[in-house]
Amino acid sequence: MFVDKASITIRGGAGGDGAVSFYRGKYVPNGGPDGGDGGDGGSLIFVADKNIATLMDFKLKRLYAAENGANGQKRDCYGKKGADLRIRVPVGTVIRERESGSVMADLSTDKEEITLIKGGRGGRGNAKFATPVRQAPKFSEKGKPFKEYQVILELKLIADAGLIGLPNVGKSTMLSMVTNANPKIANYHFTTLTPNLGVVRSRYGADFVLADIPGLIEGASEGHGLGHDFLGHVERTKVLCHIVDASGLENDVVESVEIINAELAAFNPVLLEKPRIIAANKMDIPEAEEGFARLKEKYEQQGFLVMPVSAATGDGLQDLCAAIENLIAEAPEDIVFEADFVDETDSAKQDTITIHMPEEGFYVVEGAGINRMLGYTNLENEDGMAFFQKFLRDKGIVAELERQGVVDGDTVSVAGLEFEYFK
Repeated sequence: MFVDKASITIRGGAGGDGAVSFYRGKYVPNGGPDGGDGGDGGSLIFVADKNIATLMDFKLKRLYAAENGANGQKRDCYGKKGADLRIRVPVGTVIRERESGSVMADLSTDKEEITLIKGGRGGRGNAKFATPVRQAPKFSEKGKPFKEYQVILELKLIADAGLIGLPNVGKSTMLSMVTNANPKIANYHFTTLTPNLGVVRSRYGADFVLADIPGLIEGASEGHGLGHDFLGHVERTKVLCHIVDASGLENDVVESVEIINAELAAFNPVLLEKPRIIAANKMDIPEAEEGFARLKEKYEQQGFLVMPVSAATGDGLQDLCAAIENLIAEAPEDIVFEADFVDETDSAKQDTITIHMPEEGFYVVEGAGINRMLGYTNLENEDGMAFFQKFLRDKGIVAELERQGVVDGDTVSVAGLEFEYFK
């Protein structure tokens, strides 16, 4: 089964916690701190693989998580690093963040890799906090928590040119005539249920990949018919070849073109900017001459090349392929979707610390830097609390609270934890 879209959850590994330990041995009753660091969490890596054709596997499994790092141990033993998780996807897979729809990655070449989530850093053990002044720290850092995203995988077929048009206009027949593809062909709508690819062997220039994009009807961009599922494949193609039934036996020739144009514009207006050729098909039918004349009159003045062909007899197909090849040569760059996803948790703006007073005697301190500090610091012992208070002083938070008028007995909320202020 051809599956070109899947929704999954991906998660990096969390870092292991640092250990709190003191060396004890024979004749060494009061050894120094020897708590080891926690291991880093595993990263989550996507790899493009040309041997995978669909996203079917991602319909069966929805959660992909890298391994967590192990906690640190005594005797300065570091925790084991979590194993990375490598997820193989078809070439042409675009990864989007589900909520925003922003592109996180586009894996468009074989063996291309991208680390989408880096594993959490392991926390430092208490041995790392020993100083000449603080010789026996009784606290350690917690490992950095895992990061998780809800993502959508979209497979956009990598083809140089795409055949578009209403159902039953001869796209599959044309693909079978000019390539070695063997699509299912019959005289009814939606014979083609999945996109088909074939390679056109050029006599003079470079070979190119041609795709039959099925199921486009009026309302396709809104989910009618099959078109909404496959319009995304058109985005990857460099050139569009619009196949029209020039005989007009089922649909008016000009109306056929305008219906597809409207659907392309509704789905993504950029598609209308792609180089396009209008192929007037079924010229072996007598009524097609009038339809071809109407297409030339309306669209050649708009700059489109209108060519007469017959997929049934093969007439005009070589000239059509040569014209497509020329347009492809003029647009040599592969179409790659640039990543535009911004992880707000990693943004430098998130390091800004804010202080406000929602009511008299109650101050709220917020900021990603404070959240990270609390995540790494053990506040359950005296040393950990002292370490956190030093952080508040060093960052100027205490000074700002005093500037805003805090007095003894006021409540200060720091990242959801409430403290009573005393100078």
